[in-house]
Amino acid sequence: MARKRNRKPSHPGLVFKLDVMEPLNLNVTQVAKAIGVSRKHLSLFVNEHIPCSKDLAQRIAIATKTSMRSWLDMQIALDVWEAENQPNKAMSKVRTLAA
Repeated sequence: MARKRNRKPSHPGLVFKLDVMEPLNLNVTQVAKAIGVSRKHLSLFVNEHIPCSKDLAQRIAIATKTSMRSWLDMQIALDVWEAENQPNKAMSKVRTLAA
């Protein structure tokens, strides 16, 4: 059984901004051009408004020589934490199928 996290995981966009863009003194326009996405799309990502898609994870992984899995794992950890920690009335209607 996995241990439940108390702290909300960091958004992968924030990690990318703090660990990649800022140390290299790169702006959104420069990075967007380098990885082949629109400036708006990258801005939404680094400002935590959209999740890390498979496509974006692959582009970032290639550009940073990291693994695609690491970027997607960050997104999954955040998604799971949010699902477990934000009330959802629709989930109260789900019933157990196992005996």
